[in-house]
Amino acid sequence: QVQVVESGGDLVQAGGSLRLSCTVSGLTLDNYYLGWLRQAPGKEREGVSCIRWSGDSTYYADSVKGRATVSRDNGKNTLYLQMNSLKPEDTGMYYCAVVVTCNTIIYMTPRTSLRFWGQGTQVTVSS
Repeated sequence: QVQVVESGGDLVQAGGSLRLSCTVSGLTLDNYYLGWLRQAPGKEREGVSCIRWSGDSTYYADSVKGRATVSRDNGKNTLYLQMNSLKPEDTGMYYCAVVVTCNTIIYMTPRTSLRFWGQGTQVTVSS
């Protein structure tokens, strides 16, 4: 059984930092990409970042570029998202997803179907 578990969300002030974690179990990730997406209240899901599990290629949405760094610990099957200079517009539920291509994250729409993803971790940035 595949499990995807996110953690690290919190209430922070604008300008602060957070590191989100995502641990995946029950799946060999070598041929997959892992991505972060978020959803703010009343808004559509937005792809935030993506990384190839067995390589170095990464993707960042324009909204977080320069403020976010995605990384992974292959030995721990864990994905991280370091977010700095947080803004109130970064508020939302952050989800981790295992995908076969980063295009799923990059071109996310409300109809995008995700096979493996977690329950999310809440990030709230106060102004």
